Amino acid sequence: MNSQKQRSFQGVVVSAKQAKTCIVRVDRTVEHVKYGKRYTVSKKFAVHDSSQSAKEGMTVEFEQCRPLSKTKRWKLVSVIKKQ
Repeated sequence: MNSQKQRSFQGVVVSAKQAKTCIVRVDRTVEHVKYGKRYTVSKKFAVHDSSQSAKEGMTVEFEQCRPLSKTKRWKLVSVIKKQ
């Protein structure tokens, strides 16, 4: 058994065109080390959505899982906010 806590994120669905997969963008704010200016960094994750419930624009929560394909290592937990 894995006793470690699963990594989980919240993000916005930017694409739901694939079967059982949605692409989720996670934004985070970072402060520049030298100049102190804050800026946004975003990263996209391929998330497994077996029920195909996530649509573009929805805010979702997802967590880490075993590798499901070449790019999918995340599974959908819940839909937080609909469009």
